[in-house]
Amino acid sequence: MIRVLIIGLGSIAKKHITALRSLSEEFEIFALRSSLDASKYEDVINIFNLDDTVFDFAIISNPTHLHFKYIKLLASKSIPLFIEKPAVHSLDNLDEILNLVAKKKVTTYVACNLRFHPCLKFLKEKIDNQNLRINEINVYCGSHLPDWRPGLDFKNIYSANPKMGGGVHLDLFHEIDYVTWLFGQPKLYNSFKRSVSTLSIDSIDYANYILEYKNFTTSIILNYYRKKAKREIEIVFDQVTWNVDLINNSIKTDEGDVIFEVKQFDISQTYKSQLSYYIDCLKVKSQPMNSFEDSIPALKICLKNEK
Repeated sequence: MIRVLIIGLGSIAKKHITALRSLSEEFEIFALRSSLDASKYEDVINIFNLDDTVFDFAIISNPTHLHFKYIKLLASKSIPLFIEKPAVHSLDNLDEILNLVAKKKVTTYVACNLRFHPCLKFLKEKIDNQNLRINEINVYCGSHLPDWRPGLDFKNIYSANPKMGGGVHLDLFHEIDYVTWLFGQPKLYNSFKRSVSTLSIDSIDYANYILEYKNFTTSIILNYYRKKAKREIEIVFDQVTWNVDLINNSIKTDEGDVIFEVKQFDISQTYKSQLSYYIDCLKVKSQPMNSFEDSIPALKICLKNEK
């Protein structure tokens, strides 16, 4: 029986719980709650303090601005950590956590589930093993924040509140993560962020990043206000252009030729795959990819030019 602690029992935590239940192992899942009146979710066991309870690992999935507090608390108890992206919302006091994690030898993983998307796995294999000459990369991810959580006023959720770690650059951290995972760290980078759309929210609702590599430049555009969701990568090679559609799970050329396609795929499978991967790492006592320390360079790009 694997004992899992959940910090933050919101929508993303429930996706992780569903993923855990789909795995072959048996789990006993606990949620640390702040109120004695907290409602119960399925067969998750509510607890109200940690005391001397032993856990095999913890999932940190509360609002981003609270991550630092709980990473510090749980790392001090040497509990392995599965941390929802981004790991933290600020670069302040990073050394404190890095030193603690190293001292306690805590196994950490920052959960960027799109690394398990079949299109990105296909790209990773191609880029790592073939000498593909790239001239330009354009990444775009836009969706409609009011549609993210039906039944809730979008202006009251954490995404709309910068003090809670909200902002499109943090919510859509995946794009920066997978670009640096696929193509490595850029030589130089810069960003432009603002919030002037008709959403009228306080957090950043538009972000544009420019990443300079030796032989090509990457542009990443993120927004909260696009009515019809779009999540695509355009890779301009010297002889052909690939269009990677992460919603429809396909890679096609400008001429419409199919390079790669998965017709029967649901994004929920990525949550299952990454938890299975993390648990396997714990079993063999190996450090997962994208540890807390590994995730810092992407976080620095994400937070570039923050006030």
